[in-house]
Amino acid sequence: MSKQYIFYHDPERCIKCFACEVACKQWHGIKAGTIKLRKVEEVTAGSFPDVKRTFHSISCMHCVKPRCIGACLQGAISKREEDGIVIVDTNKCNGCRSCLEACPIGIPQFDEDGIMRKCDMCLDRMGNGQQPLCVATCPTQALKWGTIKELSDFANKKSHRKSMGNDHISNVTQK
Repeated sequence: MSKQYIFYHDPERCIKCFACEVACKQWHGIKAGTIKLRKVEEVTAGSFPDVKRTFHSISCMHCVKPRCIGACLQGAISKREEDGIVIVDTNKCNGCRSCLEACPIGIPQFDEDGIMRKCDMCLDRMGNGQQPLCVATCPTQALKWGTIKELSDFANKKSHRKSMGNDHISNVTQK
């Protein structure tokens, strides 16, 4: 594989505005109240008076070794060699849900026809040199997109800044 694209989410920057969810639904023509290819979830930790609340924007992680691929007996799920994006051939999917059982974070969604859908990193936008719409729409830059190397370097720098007492995040150039 030449590259492996991934998402990075910074829960410290997420304000639970749902812009990423709405943009995803709109771009992919998904009706309100149905499936979510990207969803924002709240996580609460601690106990009163030391309660911490964070928000996490979650979608397919496009795993390096996706369990869903091996679980799909129809061969409907594959991983693109050129960028590591995990895609679904909806013409092959029979809705058996074996991919959902295999996914460690329960990402596969099933539309009204029972066919599996999931994030494809806005492949059509990538083909035009644009980033996924959820990333482009995020007003606080809590979502980032790039290669594992780029985002690992970014996360390491952020971690280093935080350990030095300077926990702001600088803007990074995105593809």
